[in-house]
Amino acid sequence: MRPTVYIPHFNGFGHLENALRSLAAQTRPVEVVVVDNGSSDGSPELLRERFPEVSLVELGRNLGFGPALNRAVAEHQGDPLILLNNDAEAEPRFVEAILEAADGVETVAGVLVQQADPTLIDSAGVVADRTLMGFDYLHGEPLERAATAADPLGPSGGAALYRLEPFRAAGGFDERIFLYYEDLDLALRLRAAGARCRLASEARAVHAYSASLGAGSGEKYARTGWSRGYMLRRYGVMSRPGRAIRALGAEAAICAGQLVGDRTAAGLRGRLRGWRAGGGLERRPIEESALLDVSLRAALRMRRQRRG
Repeated sequence: MRPTVYIPHFNGFGHLENALRSLAAQTRPVEVVVVDNGSSDGSPELLRERFPEVSLVELGRNLGFGPALNRAVAEHQGDPLILLNNDAEAEPRFVEAILEAADGVETVAGVLVQQADPTLIDSAGVVADRTLMGFDYLHGEPLERAATAADPLGPSGGAALYRLEPFRAAGGFDERIFLYYEDLDLALRLRAAGARCRLASEARAVHAYSASLGAGSGEKYARTGWSRGYMLRRYGVMSRPGRAIRALGAEAAICAGQLVGDRTAAGLRGRLRGWRAGGGLERRPIEESALLDVSLRAALRMRRQRRG
């Protein structure tokens, strides 16, 4: 099997076209698979017309980020698996650099660069605090910081490499999670199974943050809220009194901010639905040493920085 880039897609062919052109210009040729989540903008037809060399998986409806990728990997199996957002443009050495970094590890985190300021990092993987609140690693830091930074918990789904066997052994992405936190969930499961992640500082792609849903949209709050509630219950965070108090304080502050600033309770309702969805499921283990030991104030500051 050959290294393969997988791109989940839903509408916005202009972004996808830029991503595919950037992959065609790579220093290391690579197979590309686009999995279309039922786009209504003619994306499949345009893809076949302009990029006939790209493999297309059409799902006919929007299954979400992780489920779409699971199906694409099952139908067009590569090894290793390289993920790229449809709104990210890979620099010419992206594929070469992420493959070079994969020697001896199970996962690799690429570096997403901010489109508004390419000197700054958007995400260099995912990390989490002890309540499993997730953060984009090195967000807002100067790009050169990635060269000396420690490795993250796991890769961001927007620029990632997974070796096929550990990915399959972990069960791939959790198909209950439609969108957001699916990369953190997979990173936690892989780390609990002994997998390691390496940061590839030279594997860079310019990212248009939240091009699909918008950074402050009610739909995005609902999706992130669902995933947050689900993770809190699935990993038993609320069963520990100290962490439960901290998690409740953090979630209350976040939902209040959304209610006051954006006049929406979508995030709160999403959390409640996600919590209910996590009921009755087997609790997942946590590798404690992989989590950040930061204060609640620092965690909320990191959240505000990302929103800004």
